[in-house]
Amino acid sequence: MTRRRHSRGDRGSMALTTAVFWPAALVVFGLLIACGRIVLAQGAADAAARDAARTASLAADPATADTDARQAAQTSLTSSGIHCSTIAVTIDTSGLAAPVGQAAAVTVTVSCTAPLAELLVPGATGSKTLTSTKTSPVDTFAARHREQP
Repeated sequence: MTRRRHSRGDRGSMALTTAVFWPAALVVFGLLIACGRIVLAQGAADAAARDAARTASLAADPATADTDARQAAQTSLTSSGIHCSTIAVTIDTSGLAAPVGQAAAVTVTVSCTAPLAELLVPGATGSKTLTSTKTSPVDTFAARHREQP
């Protein structure tokens, strides 16, 4: 009769490998999800700036452009599901003062400070500021009202 000799050197190595690999894999997977959520939130800020710039470029005067662009940015961010603790909208409406027939543009910058608990996982502390700047051309031949000095 031949006796088999069992090597005890590898015993339990699979359990050890699993105990080390799976937690590390879950952390990497969680980081990928977090990065993806931040990218989606940045896309929402881009969409808000684009919508605000387009809305402002359609206005006849700077005051209306300012009001409408702020409302468009707020509506876009709300509909995207991003809950911003602060929203800042900066609008350059100098293109609306250009004479009819001259090419002009309106530029809008939207900044949204979103809590990380909203973007990543509940309980995360801190915040992330999402900023986007977009420019939209003003209709060259549309009637414009100049702001009185």
